[in-house]
Amino acid sequence: MSQKKCILVGAPVDSGKRRRGCLMGPDAYRVAGIAEALATLGHEVRDLGNLIPDEIETPATTPDHVHAPAETIGWTTRLKAAGQEAMADGVPIFMGGDHALSLGSVAGAAAHAAAQGRPQFVLWLDAHSDFHTPHSTASGNLHGTPLAYVTGHGGFDGFPVVIPPIPEQNICIMGLRSVDGPEREMLQKCAIRRHDMREIDESGIARPLSAFLDRVADAGGALHVSLDVDFLDPSFAPAVGTTVPGGATIREAHLVMEMISDSGLMTSLDLVELNPFLDDRGRTAQVMVDLAASAMGRRVFDRPTHAFA
Repeated sequence: MSQKKCILVGAPVDSGKRRRGCLMGPDAYRVAGIAEALATLGHEVRDLGNLIPDEIETPATTPDHVHAPAETIGWTTRLKAAGQEAMADGVPIFMGGDHALSLGSVAGAAAHAAAQGRPQFVLWLDAHSDFHTPHSTASGNLHGTPLAYVTGHGGFDGFPVVIPPIPEQNICIMGLRSVDGPEREMLQKCAIRRHDMREIDESGIARPLSAFLDRVADAGGALHVSLDVDFLDPSFAPAVGTTVPGGATIREAHLVMEMISDSGLMTSLDLVELNPFLDDRGRTAQVMVDLAASAMGRRVFDRPTHAFA
């Protein structure tokens, strides 16, 4: 990968679910050496520090069971604006924070792509589909809603409108293994490309990813990659509040990131759902930093060996 300007955006979003701890994520990535890892690859690195959400009133039409809607809307407006500004200057890496941050990061990426006349694509690396709306989610946790939001589904009163919404066929979810009934019904009716862990076990991860990256390249598209800690098996990455056994191995995850790097298509990246309170001596933060470095050009055989002693 050619040298890039990497813009680190601290997004200590902790409003998308009830279990607290993801607000410590951005600083954990810094301690794990994300800036140094990217700089070693020859990239220019700029750290914007940690953002704060805009002050927003809760819309009267928001369902009562939704957790912290005003704070999450405030994060969305702030991150959308920050994302648009950062994308004009380099490759933003949004360091979260729970997955509700992607409501803003993807909206900002889509707005930037639209201004350039390019279609926006999204690669969603996650155990969950995050395709609920505020009305369909039983938990009321908005970290499970970003893909419904950016594809233009209703019920997101008070959130900035995503114009144009991202076409469902421009989204690919990989790593699925925890989807509830209502989400499953919605997914079966939509055009989102989705690959669960059974398919990956049977056929491998490279073929469906390669097909999706080819589609992005053929369309001249911009690619936003959203990496959730729970894409990985919890035996490798325990620091997440939504652990689901049977996730991607370290090698599969690095292959995904290396293929993204080889494609040269990634224009923005999320690192989400890291809860350092649940980590084992910084192990998960280091894994996520290493994966980000692979996405930006590092190869596994170049990686230093980390001792967790």
